[in-house]
Amino acid sequence: MGSFSIWHWLIVLVIVMLVFGTKKLGNIGEDLGKAVKGFKDGMKTDEEKKAVPPAQVADSSTVDVDAKEKK
Repeated sequence: MGSFSIWHWLIVLVIVMLVFGTKKLGNIGEDLGKAVKGFKDGMKTDEEKKAVPPAQVADSSTVDVDAKEKK
């Protein structure tokens, strides 16, 4: 009477799928995945967010510089 067997869990899973349907369960899983990804992105520090790898340059003779306006 202490623990549930695999058959108990399979019956519960079938009942949940019948009640909610597979499409709704898929949407819940997708929303949960987006929430976890958003949480991970929110936990990153500002320095980690700024450390974006530089874009790949097609030509090795090209120099990447920051342009500043002359006042």
